[in-house]
Amino acid sequence: MVGSRKTALKKGLDSPLLFGSENIRPQGSNPQDITTAGKDLNAFLHYTSDCQVCVDEKKMKNLVKVETRQKQAAGATKLTEKDIEGEIINCLWNLKKAGCYAESTIEHTGYILRRLQRICANLLEPEEIKEILASHDEWSQTYKQSITAAYARFTTFLGIPFEKPHYKPPEKLPFIPTEKEIDQLIAACGPITSTFLRLLKETGIRSGEASKLKWSTIDFERKTLRVVPEKHGRARELRISDTLIAMFNRLPKDSQKVFRSTAKTMRCSFAKQRKRIALKLNNPRINQVHFHTLRHWRATMEYQRTKSILQVQQMLGHRNIKNTMVYTHLINFEANSYISRVAKNAKGARALTEAGFEYVCTTPEDLMLFKKPK
Repeated sequence: MVGSRKTALKKGLDSPLLFGSENIRPQGSNPQDITTAGKDLNAFLHYTSDCQVCVDEKKMKNLVKVETRQKQAAGATKLTEKDIEGEIINCLWNLKKAGCYAESTIEHTGYILRRLQRICANLLEPEEIKEILASHDEWSQTYKQSITAAYARFTTFLGIPFEKPHYKPPEKLPFIPTEKEIDQLIAACGPITSTFLRLLKETGIRSGEASKLKWSTIDFERKTLRVVPEKHGRARELRISDTLIAMFNRLPKDSQKVFRSTAKTMRCSFAKQRKRIALKLNNPRINQVHFHTLRHWRATMEYQRTKSILQVQQMLGHRNIKNTMVYTHLINFEANSYISRVAKNAKGARALTEAGFEYVCTTPEDLMLFKKPK
């Protein structure tokens, strides 16, 4: 009995309907409509327990996407330099479209990515970038942090996993020049650069904000200017002196902008003039003065004058007071750190005020005393 069942089972398995047959299909369908899964069922010898008999359309699409990404990842290392440059351009344009990045940030990102490419780094291999960062001990922690941030924007755009290494730049106080050194720079530079420097000295605005200043934002009667902020800062209105107004009036007004050059162009021009002036005055400290240095100097003087960190925050346009607190470490409130002047009338008092002096008191002889940090 058992033997006859085995014989019948064997005959059923040896049936041509299971082996080599490719005619099994839904009733009424065409032969062209036979699916891969159907063919595998007909070809019984190829059937295994791991085969997926039925896959819906959505799952099939997902499988195709995964397979495509895997192929792209496998061929990523074969991209040419031209292909990588195209991806860099696309990344920068994507940052531009996002609308939340400053032009300087986008430009810096492009500079970092292209520099990594020039030193033969494969931008599609995050581990290789980490090795380059680890091997360059001469690069500062601040610079490595900047590279990591720029590269992270690139990998995010391409969808490449990247675990950022952590760098902690050492705390460093900004260089603060003396007012005499700043005035020497202003006096020795050309008319456009000197006006730009005077603007930064009086207002403490960023060089990017200064380069975008328009004539329509300056109120010559009220002696004020409105600042259009950058880097998510606050808009503000600041007072300016008669001296700065006179320097503005000497500039050509053939454009909506006060300064026709960009901040980058102004910076390059200033660097050449600064080097010449430092050599002429035999003062290497002048070479440490940058546009942003004048912002630090102005904030320091404002805090020394008012003793109010909130006043400094408002002047600089900071949204977070933590960014302003650094200036509290730069002040020395010693009594002998001031110079004093006397004004006999309103005209003299106004001149001293515009020069940065602070009113102290009036003497019995009707003389007005003013002081200013050295």
